[in-house]
Order: sequence, then structure tokens, then C-alpha cells
Amino acid sequence: MQLADVLSSLFPNGHSVSSKDGLLYGSAPLPDGTTAFVVGVSDRTAVGVDQAALLSRQILNDHEGSGPILVIVDSDSQRMSKRDELLGLNEFLAHLAKCLIFADLQGRPTIGILYGHTAAGAFLATALATRVLVALPGAEPAVMDLASMSKVTKLSIEVLQEKAKSTAIFAPGLDNLAKTGAVHFVWDAKISLANQLRALLADLPDASDRRDVLGIERNGRNKAAEIAEMVYASARDS
Repeated sequence: MQLADVLSSLFPNGHSVSSKDGLLYGSAPLPDGTTAFVVGVSDRTAVGVDQAALLSRQILNDHEGSGPILVIVDSDSQRMSKRDELLGLNEFLAHLAKCLIFADLQGRPTIGILYGHTAAGAFLATALATRVLVALPGAEPAVMDLASMSKVTKLSIEVLQEKAKSTAIFAPGLDNLAKTGAVHFVWDAKISLANQLRALLADLPDASDRRDVLGIERNGRNKAAEIAEMVYASARDS
């Protein structure tokens, strides 16, 4: 789906969401009388220092509202530039993620809506930093593509491609990210997105992160929950 189609299906009663330089800002009324605050990334824009700072400012300025925050995403990865790296891009991305988590903890449920591409740091700091991440068919998420994974692990592309056939954590793509629990739900693009959003808000998961548990249930990430519990228990008992 294109951005205009996503917005019109999500907000049939109208909205004030606009796109400027690949960043989304605005709001839209919801059937329950609340107002959704919308931020995001469009047009496969890379998220650098400037983009992360602008999005963080918008979220912090609006965190005292009452409705959900929708993070709509079609991005590239983080911006690959010397300037951004020297300015501390990793800290800016971490700050953006913290702003979303802070807003959620303050009673503003955050929902990521992935309709296009996203990868690496941009994915981690936007869609993956929300309480619930939904995706539309055709979305293309990747924490790391196989070529980059090959450079890090020193395994050949062929070896990784073979592993990806049976192990979701070795493979990019919507199906694999859903199996690992990173994507909570895949919506039906043929049905009103407004109705699907209404149903989600009516039965919204609590703020605890259950992605590792979903990974077990979907047989896509079988060890994360167990290891996380061991680390938590060790920290609690120390």
C-alpha cells in the first residue's frame, strides 16, 4: 500500500498528517473520541541525527496527550554518513527509542505500523521501539540483510541462505520477523485498517515486552525468553 492509501484507510473521517522531507507528523480523530498522534518515516528515508532529533522532539512535545501514538514506517536504514557517525548517531537513535518507551509508560500506547521497508538502526529506533508492531502485507523489515550478516559472522551468503530456510533469526523479511515475535500482527490490507486499529486498541497488550514469548509460540526464536529470564533472575538475586 502507498502512504495515502494507508492514511485514508486508517482515518476515514480525515486527518491532519503531513509528510515533510520524509518525516510524518500530525493527528487524527478516533471513533472512541480520542485523538491519535502520528509520527513516522516515509518514502524510504534514512534516519540520521537530524531525523531522530526531530521525531524525538515531536514525541516529547505531545507525550501528555491521551490517545495512542502511531508510528508509521517506510524507511531505509540509519543514515550511513561520516557526519552522522561523528555526531553520535547511535545516541540519537537510542534517544528516539527512549522517547517512544517513555511516552508508552506515561499512558500513551505506542503502535508501530510498518507498510514499507525498514532496516537496522532505523527499524530498532522506530517500529521496534513501540509496544505493539503491526505490518501490512508486502512490508519489508530487516534487522540485518544477509550480505551485512555475512560480513559480521564471516559465514558465506550460501551458508546463511541455507540456515535461513529453517531458522527465522537468520533471515530478513516479514514472515521471519513475525515468527521471531518482532512483528505482533500482520493486518489484512483488504479490510478497513480503521476497524483493525479499533480492535487492537480494544484489546491492547499490556506494556510488558512479550516478543520473546511470541518467538517461542511461533517457533521462530526458541531461546530468547529462557535466557532473558535467567539474566533477570540473576540480576534480581544479586
